Amino acid sequence: MTNPKKESKADPFDNLESFKLSQDFAQELGVTKLLTRVPVKKPNKQEFIRVRPEPEFQLDTAVIELKEDREIYVLDPEIRHQLPGEWAAVRLYTTINRQGILFLWPCKLPGPEGRSNPWHETALEAAALAQDSWIKVVADMSFGGYLIYQAQAELPEPIWPDHTFNKLLKIAFKDHFISSLDHPVIRRLLGHE
Repeated sequence: MTNPKKESKADPFDNLESFKLSQDFAQELGVTKLLTRVPVKKPNKQEFIRVRPEPEFQLDTAVIELKEDREIYVLDPEIRHQLPGEWAAVRLYTTINRQGILFLWPCKLPGPEGRSNPWHETALEAAALAQDSWIKVVADMSFGGYLIYQAQAELPEPIWPDHTFNKLLKIAFKDHFISSLDHPVIRRLLGHE
């Protein structure tokens, strides 16, 4: 009797590249990630971000920011004039980080008299630069504004979710839209509660 020859199998770990997940690995699984939350926030100082450059993915609007609660509410244009001094003019930028997390970045615009400050100016400058390259934004008190760092590596272009800006706004502000002076946030700001 002769022993059958044992077939030698190739070591599956010889080619580690075959084990790496692609950035869109969820598509390989046949699933779609649902967009159920769109935070409204400043970028984290440790994340590189990009801003969607198309004007239809940006909006100049009025917001009320509750700093203690870390919440931002968008204000109905019909009641803005009744709340002078309570809201700020911002440009909402559609922003994404390297992990693919989408958020709206509110950058304050100059006031009605055209006055601005270095914090607002450097945030707007950072948002403009992030339309073409990956950047990181870091607050620096001694500088009196944001420091802007550009990624050194050739990072791939962001993969933007296939949603309209209207849809992003509806998700972001579904519970943070003020359309009446009877809204609890307005009542609180005016001392009625």
